[in-house]
Amino acid sequence: MFSSFSRTEARRLVSLAIPVYLGQIAQIAMSFVDTVVAGQSSAVDMAAVAVATSFWIPGIMFGQGLIMAITPLVAQAIGAGDRRQSAHFLRQGLWLAAVISAFLMGLFGVISHTLPSWGTMDAVMAQKTSEYLFAVLWGVPALMLFCVQRSFLEGHGRTRPAMVAGFIGLALNIPLNIIFVFGKLGFPAMGAAGCGLATAILFCFMAASQVFFVRRADREALRLEAPRPAMLARVARIGLPGAFAMLNECAAFALIALLIAPLGVVPVAGNQIAMNVSAFLWMCPFSIGSASTIRVGTLLGAGDMKGAQSARRTALCMTLCLSCVLAVLVYFTRYHVASLYNSDAAVIQMAGLLLLCEVFYQFPDGVQTNTLCALRGWNDTRAIFAISFVAYWVISLPLGWMLCMTDWLWHEPLGVLGFWIALNVGLSLAGLLYLLRVRRLEALPLDAMKRKIGR
Repeated sequence: MFSSFSRTEARRLVSLAIPVYLGQIAQIAMSFVDTVVAGQSSAVDMAAVAVATSFWIPGIMFGQGLIMAITPLVAQAIGAGDRRQSAHFLRQGLWLAAVISAFLMGLFGVISHTLPSWGTMDAVMAQKTSEYLFAVLWGVPALMLFCVQRSFLEGHGRTRPAMVAGFIGLALNIPLNIIFVFGKLGFPAMGAAGCGLATAILFCFMAASQVFFVRRADREALRLEAPRPAMLARVARIGLPGAFAMLNECAAFALIALLIAPLGVVPVAGNQIAMNVSAFLWMCPFSIGSASTIRVGTLLGAGDMKGAQSARRTALCMTLCLSCVLAVLVYFTRYHVASLYNSDAAVIQMAGLLLLCEVFYQFPDGVQTNTLCALRGWNDTRAIFAISFVAYWVISLPLGWMLCMTDWLWHEPLGVLGFWIALNVGLSLAGLLYLLRVRRLEALPLDAMKRKIGR
């Protein structure tokens, strides 16, 4: 594998991956600002933002996962020298974004309207959660518009515009939150709802910033075009399995948090710290993987299967090397990192134990993330969905529950540690299956490859 490492390809991957990584950092920083500002308003406002996010994020992730199909399709068109076809994917993506926006706005609207009557949480917190959802749902169309344009630009190998949009959003996030949450410049103090309104406005600015870059890439790309059912069906056929695969992961981690809740405050807090650190570290292999999707898609579109294989292997080598660095870093800093989140000695000890699992977690997670992204370059999202379902719902969750709650596989229940061991097992299997799948695709004859990506 390492003999296939290409320095030239590595430089291209790095130039694509760094802006993706920085853009992800900006998005995390925006979420952090929302939490801090809401917390300064009141503990109830902060809790309401957290609860609303548990409704908001899965829906948004699903929409983004569906739209992400545009990136490899555009990259393949660019690789084949067909810029006009790439613009069609953008225009049809706008119709898809409109449909997704209508669905998500309706869903969030229903949740917002009915949540206070569910009776499952404190009445004040339920009302504030409802208000946040109602405010933020008006930003859904702008967010979906941003995602379509970002996917189009990334298909062209332009990852910096999304980074710029992320930092524009971050720069505006603090003042807008202060204005709407605390009631400045004549606006009423809105609390949690102010965070939602600020977020909706940020999405509008982020979407508008991408228009400038899209017009630079293709001046005619954003002109109106009638819906093309065949092209929309193709994007949906590729995008839906990928969107459900993202839901597989999102729902699995949410279920783990619910299953360990009866274990007490210390395991729950320790798990939350480990999950937060894991999400932050995951951005590194994901950024390289996103670059791999672009390069693999572009090279396949050009008919260069050896080049696509070289790009995928180079990205994998880079990811494994980075995993080694991250594993060493986590090992030596795990208790220090945990102490940044909480001062309770028992919580720090628990988080340190789980972060020790995170050391080993880096390698299977890096492999599965990298090969998954390479499969996106092949439009092979059905395999991604099937493998992710097996990894999380057939292996990790049942095995984790048995290790956590029972003595069936060990002489005593392992608590939350059992789920982290199971996640390592499940992701190792996923990485292996993804790798076998992509190697099988790379063995296809050229004509079969063209039929595969042309479906």
